[in-house]
Amino acid sequence: MTTLQAALDDFLRTLTVEENISPNTARAYAADLGQLLVSIAARTSQAPEALSCSAFDRDAVRAYLVERLKAARRSSVARKLSAVKRFARHLLQRGVLVLDPCAGIQAPRQDKVLPAHLSVDEMFRLLAAPADDTPGGRRDRALLEVTYSCGLRVSELVGLDWQDLDEGLAVVRVRGKGRKERLVPIGDVAVQALHAYQAALPRLCRRGVRAGDAMFLNQRGGRLTVRSVARLVDVSTLRGGLAAKISPHALRHSFATHLLSAGADLRSIQEMLGHASLSTTQRYTHIDLDQLMVAYDKAHPRA
Repeated sequence: MTTLQAALDDFLRTLTVEENISPNTARAYAADLGQLLVSIAARTSQAPEALSCSAFDRDAVRAYLVERLKAARRSSVARKLSAVKRFARHLLQRGVLVLDPCAGIQAPRQDKVLPAHLSVDEMFRLLAAPADDTPGGRRDRALLEVTYSCGLRVSELVGLDWQDLDEGLAVVRVRGKGRKERLVPIGDVAVQALHAYQAALPRLCRRGVRAGDAMFLNQRGGRLTVRSVARLVDVSTLRGGLAAKISPHALRHSFATHLLSAGADLRSIQEMLGHASLSTTQRYTHIDLDQLMVAYDKAHPRA
């Protein structure tokens, strides 16, 4: 009899080999479904590796969701349930399960949380924070400018190579989720910052060893990591005198918010962000209350 752990290993292998999902997505599936196995093992007093697939039933899924709701946000639990449902479909297709353990189970109602973003003034202060007279400062300024100019995810940013920049067309080729590629416009200021950073690369990477054609490098010549970007954003936030700590993803949210506030249409923003669904982009349709009141006073006949 196939164990649930063996079935999970087969599922993850299928996602990686046949569906070509990104390493980050594969790790997320492994983590979420690993928690499911631990939850079932605790309920049945068995070791996770000894569980049979028959233990993966509706009661097990419900118990898992209840546990997760106590420890995580609803949006996180909804993502975990999506992973569980996909795993269940895989087992049903393989004939390992006969009944769908997720039948009739719905994701928890989502909290309406607006994406964190900076005002235009705050963004300009952040972009001006890195020192322009040091190699590291030039790199950090170029990194922030490119992130904001193109609305990139951090994983997309650190994955950029110099050959992805087409100055003639003023676009950057971006490899997004699911390894899907898209072309995103890049502004003159960001390109100029890249030129200044590129000129400083020999002083930044003093060992002369570089990670292939990677765009953003550390002092050892290796490609910057997502964690490194988060640290340099923290430093720039402090130097820029911003009150609240922000994540690198806030630059992407700010990109979308500022474009929308300036009149860009939602479909264009969707394409630039690389969202598969327009509903994801619609989270950015929030407008400051002051803007809303001004628009109301100008437009409503009885204002």
